[in-house]
Amino acid sequence: LTVNCLDQHVEKSPNRVALIWERDEPGTAVHVTYRELLDLTCRLANTLKKYGIQKGDKVAIYMSVSPLSVAAMLACARIGAVHTVVFAGFSAESLAGRIMDSGCKAVITYNQGVRGGRIIELKTTVDEAVKNCPSIKHVFVAQRTDNKVQMGDCDIPLEEEMAKAASVCTPESMDSEDMLFMLYTSGSTGKPKGIVHTQAGYLLYAALTHKYVFDYQQGDVFGCVADIGWITGHSYVVYGPLCNGATSVLFESTPVYPDPGRYWEVVQRLKINQFYGAPTAIRLLLNYGEEWVKKYDRSSLRTLGSVGEPINHEAWQWFYHVVGEGRCTLVDTWWQTETGGICIAPRPSEEKAEIIPAMAMRPFFGIVPVLMDENGKVIEGNDVSGALCIAQPWPGMARTIYGDHQRFVDAYFKAYPGYYFTGDGAYRTKKGYYQITGRMDDVINISGHRLGTAEIEDAMADHPEVPETAVIGYPHKIKGEGAFAFIVLKEQTAHIDRVKEELKTIVASKIAKYAVPDHILVVKRLPKTRSGKIMRRLLRKVVTEQSGNMGDVTTLDDPSVVKEILDAYQKYKKSSS
Repeated sequence: LTVNCLDQHVEKSPNRVALIWERDEPGTAVHVTYRELLDLTCRLANTLKKYGIQKGDKVAIYMSVSPLSVAAMLACARIGAVHTVVFAGFSAESLAGRIMDSGCKAVITYNQGVRGGRIIELKTTVDEAVKNCPSIKHVFVAQRTDNKVQMGDCDIPLEEEMAKAASVCTPESMDSEDMLFMLYTSGSTGKPKGIVHTQAGYLLYAALTHKYVFDYQQGDVFGCVADIGWITGHSYVVYGPLCNGATSVLFESTPVYPDPGRYWEVVQRLKINQFYGAPTAIRLLLNYGEEWVKKYDRSSLRTLGSVGEPINHEAWQWFYHVVGEGRCTLVDTWWQTETGGICIAPRPSEEKAEIIPAMAMRPFFGIVPVLMDENGKVIEGNDVSGALCIAQPWPGMARTIYGDHQRFVDAYFKAYPGYYFTGDGAYRTKKGYYQITGRMDDVINISGHRLGTAEIEDAMADHPEVPETAVIGYPHKIKGEGAFAFIVLKEQTAHIDRVKEELKTIVASKIAKYAVPDHILVVKRLPKTRSGKIMRRLLRKVVTEQSGNMGDVTTLDDPSVVKEILDAYQKYKKSSS
């Protein structure tokens, strides 16, 4: 695999730029050629081998976006080790949970990270995480800043070791179905699941979708601003572009640092041809007005892409007309961690085929979407809605959930036997195009981050004064969805505000800051069925103010709870405004 991503290009054009690292500090881009990236990768691979990492071993990568973090992924692949990248915004507890579930032998990290002008304490977080992880033998520590951090017995200074290592490392020969990486993602219940991707099919699918969806041409500068901690970073920052011999941008900063013109200043300076980002960032920037965009020359752009959640019309129009000046193809891409690469997008298609705003539209080669009804029957014809399934396997699909194949079968193949169930609902238009309508389960999408509401509930349930919680998603102007928590307190405590603050701290430390609910409402009790299941549907209606249409409440244990919660919500709304 790394031969496809590195060696083949080094043979043909060693000085072609593989990576442009747009560091957090504005205007300080670092260019890395294919030859340099191969050298970096081999030295890192030899260092891992020196410390006992072998084919099949698991390695956690907890780093911000950089050439070294890409080299860390490729170094694992080169020696046949399995990487699991953990987004550097996750808490120590989230990191430890992933290390323990996958049985990692080592962690690769930075002393610190830098984002939006602020320092992120990566090594400190790793130290806290590995205290509870007996499987970890070594922590490799690279330097992103000049600040000294505490180094213990199992800590190894990465760059010092790489300097001593040989710059040639023979790639391990791998079977097409050997594991390449694991990536954890949220389900509707329980702890995050380690999605497994393998070698050949995954790489083929990432490379082909990269080439055809974005109309990537040799010599283009491909700018995907996703973090490597997400599947988008794996497929469209690292594996797809490098397999195609592309120049891929690594964006370490934020869309508003040092100001809301950052993306477009980078586009102008690096002459980016394809720009692939998230609707949540577009919604954020739209609020700052057009002048931040118009300040910079965007004439290099040919294709714009949107990923992570369905894009709303206002954001689509702004992205297309303001950023793309109405002359760039805008591809709204639908896919998942589990699919490995883009499954539905407006391109590839016939030359100049129509693109309908805010719609993913066309299945990629080999993707056969079907819509299913409540009874598990395929819905024929157009102008219909149903559960989105895929009828045939494709190269990029996940192979299992690590350590729990039964959960894999139950989650994706049980609801509609013979089909892969995506968890999303979709509408097929009169012309036969697909529009994704959103999740059908208790999973929400906050700023493009997928999160099971059960995870937030589990975290809050750790508070001694909070016996019961229910979390739902509600529409949020910038984040797409926000979390709204309903909680029941043990005693009618006077310290409601203190409890709320403590709950926010718990969620931030157990999951991540982005998971913290925007609203926490104290209620006397939650709406439950006679069998004790919380009816989150009713809570959603309260928060989206559709309480006039509560639907069937006959299964509720005590229907009077609805009015109780409505009153509490109205009171809360008055006091917040």
